[in-house]
Amino acid sequence: MGHQRLNQKVTEREIIVEMDLYQKEALKTDKKPAAGGIDLIVPLLGLAGETGELLSEYKKYLRDGDSHKLFKERIQEELGDILWYLTNVASKFGISLDDIARSNIIKCRNRWQESDEGQIGLTFIQSFDEKFLETERFLRKMEIEITDTIEESRVKMKSFINGVQAGNDLTDNSYHDDGYRFHDVFHYAYVAVLGWSPVIRGLQKRKRKSVPHVDEVEDGGRAIAIEEGISAMVFSYASQHHFLEGVRELDYDLLRTIKIMTQGLEVSRCSSSDWERAILAGFEAWRLVKSQKGGKLIADLDARSLTFTSTLTS
Repeated sequence: MGHQRLNQKVTEREIIVEMDLYQKEALKTDKKPAAGGIDLIVPLLGLAGETGELLSEYKKYLRDGDSHKLFKERIQEELGDILWYLTNVASKFGISLDDIARSNIIKCRNRWQESDEGQIGLTFIQSFDEKFLETERFLRKMEIEITDTIEESRVKMKSFINGVQAGNDLTDNSYHDDGYRFHDVFHYAYVAVLGWSPVIRGLQKRKRKSVPHVDEVEDGGRAIAIEEGISAMVFSYASQHHFLEGVRELDYDLLRTIKIMTQGLEVSRCSSSDWERAILAGFEAWRLVKSQKGGKLIADLDARSLTFTSTLTS
């Protein structure tokens, strides 16, 4: 299969898989067809058993090396048996192997989107606001300054975009110092990598009011709540994974939840791979900002990057 261009959405029609014939033939050899209901115990146990046989053959190969002359033939046989039981489970649920294979390829392409040059990520190239008024478009490059101060015995974060304060002072809103007051860094990452953030669009007063329904749906309160919800959810996930330090891949369940949360919004055009890049870039910058109690960032929408440039000078 040829690679899809970055700005083309993969559709089911582009995935051609012919497995239904095998499924029909395999079903003819089912000696225990379901009678009056779905009987899955036999194929499920068979699936587990054949997986064990596959592992056993690999164990023999580790032990005997090239002396295991029939290794490939045995592996092929065991994989065939696994395929049969897998097919049997699918048949008893009334699911087509074609549909399974097609949807799985779409999932893989969305998760590990590749360019024509074989590079992973960045399925989305153009900005969501390029056709709007200049005053309603994100700045292509933002210099962001994050400060951390103590006022009236409370630690507060201030955020400035190109010298202008963006939004109100923030605290952790927590019983302990967990650094969540710096979470605007995540929103800046969404802007830089995804070209999307109703939160930052509102703070910059760049809502797309020239098109009322876009202003209401894409830039309104519900979209803002969704983005804040994503930020909080990912932060909770990250807190259980050393705040993503040294992490290169995120759990697919997390990325799938984000895709579900953003259904119907323009950002749904971004892939799971795009979201992964945005989240990892955001936490890389956040860790530096937290450790330095502030700092300067550059959000470059053309380069699709968010970078920590320096600490603040006193």
